[in-house]
Amino acid sequence: MKFPSLAVLVVAVVSAMALWFSTTAVVPSLSAAHDLSPDRIAAFTGAVQIGFVAGTLISAFLGLADRLDPRRFFMIATLIAAAANGALLVLEPTSDAVLICRFLTGACMAGVYPVGMKMAASWAEGDLGLLIGILVGAVTLGSAAPHLFNAFGGVDWRFAVGAGSGVAVFGALIVNGAAIGPHRKPSPPFEPAAALQAFTRPALRLANLGYLGHMWELYAMWAWIGVFLDASFRLSLGPEDGATSARIATFVVMGVGGALGCVGGGYFADKWGRTALTAGAMAISGGCALVVGLLFGGNPWLLGGLCFIWGVTVVADSAQFSSSVTELAPPERIGTMLTVQTCCGFLLTLVTVQLMPHVVDLLGWRYAFTILAIGPAFGVLAMLRLRAHPDATKLAGGRR
Repeated sequence: MKFPSLAVLVVAVVSAMALWFSTTAVVPSLSAAHDLSPDRIAAFTGAVQIGFVAGTLISAFLGLADRLDPRRFFMIATLIAAAANGALLVLEPTSDAVLICRFLTGACMAGVYPVGMKMAASWAEGDLGLLIGILVGAVTLGSAAPHLFNAFGGVDWRFAVGAGSGVAVFGALIVNGAAIGPHRKPSPPFEPAAALQAFTRPALRLANLGYLGHMWELYAMWAWIGVFLDASFRLSLGPEDGATSARIATFVVMGVGGALGCVGGGYFADKWGRTALTAGAMAISGGCALVVGLLFGGNPWLLGGLCFIWGVTVVADSAQFSSSVTELAPPERIGTMLTVQTCCGFLLTLVTVQLMPHVVDLLGWRYAFTILAIGPAFGVLAMLRLRAHPDATKLAGGRR
């Protein structure tokens, strides 16, 4: 039952996560049609992040990820999110009601992302990093899917939005076919203060600080890489060819590169150790953030190749922070600890996602992404400190 259940779970997560960047993917088309300001564009992604933070806070406080049947939680949350996303088809894009729908979509993702990781972890037998890597790879592929929908939908942004809601409903229904693994722990009693263990336990705190450094970079890169490539490719390839190429390239960078990074990162983290993999991936991705802007407007193949490396490494470590928390947390509180971790991480992304358009105005695309390198530098330090902590022997069967 392990691999069929994991396959169903992966398809369900890919389908549900298509909702996350549903509007971000169509920003160029929306901007052309409705003359949206940079702040408004950032708000499309920011509203989802705020909603996710609110949803995870509620879930963590009530312990929903540990007390409810994860399949039912996943299904209901995804159906509500799909409805909120579908409402965008009948709303005026400049209306504040769009931001409310995006907020609701993000809040419901609290029943998808951390819950999916907990379901995958229930099957782990010495391969936790790989399993959660596969799951986060599904999250990455799903998050990038709207860019692919947008590439085939042409200038009509409604195709990408409608396709996102449609596949999410499919994911909500099929998740019920995924069995829960034998390592699921009994539901603990309601204890709101348990969420504080994420930062009161030293090893958990270091793992979460490493995650925060990673998240400083990740979602700002995902939110703005499509706009960056669109602007660059329009200069090097011309407006029409550049726009189409940028959509496909964004999907390849985020979806294909990200999925490969997650699965590969999980495999090698189980072999080499969690802290080694996370520190190495952040060092490379931070380096990409520092230099990628220097290729703006230049050779599209060279720029696309560097962005692909960035897309692989920026998320290769993501699942390993979740794996680390799973191994370091009290077994009966894994769902809550994962929810707290993702809540704090996505709260931080609000800063960089909203900051980027102002940095672009100030520095231009050549240097805008350099501010994202701050997070990986901080994260590398946190993970090296965790590596020296006695509890690090709990990671990856002793492979720190």
